[in-house]
Amino acid sequence: MSVAVRVIPCLDVKDGRVVKGVNFQGLRDAGDPVELAKRYDAEGADEITFLDVSASSEGRATMLDVVASTAEQVFVPLTVGGGVRSVDDVDALLRAGADKVGINTAAIARPELLTEVATRFGNQVIVLSVDARRCPEGVTTPSGYEVTTHGGSRSTGIDAVEWAVRAAGLGAGEILLNSMDADGVTGGFDLEMIDDVRSRVDVPLIASGGAGRPADFAAAAGHGADAVLAASVFHYGTLTIGEAKEALRAAGHPVR
Repeated sequence: MSVAVRVIPCLDVKDGRVVKGVNFQGLRDAGDPVELAKRYDAEGADEITFLDVSASSEGRATMLDVVASTAEQVFVPLTVGGGVRSVDDVDALLRAGADKVGINTAAIARPELLTEVATRFGNQVIVLSVDARRCPEGVTTPSGYEVTTHGGSRSTGIDAVEWAVRAAGLGAGEILLNSMDADGVTGGFDLEMIDDVRSRVDVPLIASGGAGRPADFAAAAGHGADAVLAASVFHYGTLTIGEAKEALRAAGHPVR
């Protein structure tokens, strides 16, 4: 039997509140992270992802108190990212109640961090977050996609597909592929980008950025995503976890 496609709500947290915007701009309040996490747990979310969206740009660590409070209230796996720079940061998050840890900027700066974390905790702990966009004018990569950092505000010139391949080899257990062009736009996932990464990477792939309709989740799974992640459509009541799962089920994808 095929592995069930996971539906994952994402809580982008800034200053202790869940926020959401379009292309990481125009952030507006979406609620209390602990209360939202409890709601999604009750609605049947398979996992919850918690991203401290300003930790890297502000040069600080993730808020451990919010992580601990969330972990106490939910009973599904919790992935936490934002401001993770060292093995000790990962250790602190796992002790606070995270099941997996998202790493982005620090791994780009020092890729061996992925191996260090995988060696100590196992690669199942590492979710490499790849904030990718189609190359803007003046930037060229083999795949046509580049990696960005700091919430999409900084260009790296690094090829997104090649980086996903390299990171999986270094120890990343999953790839969270977030289309910065589609983020918050609700026009559908970037299926071409999913195809390109899926064709090169064997570890589980989480599609992120662009969900707007139930059919979008099924489309991403049909292009090889092992999990589908969304934020604003869940936070603002456009869609429910159940509707996303029903669309996946109707398209022939197993769900929990």
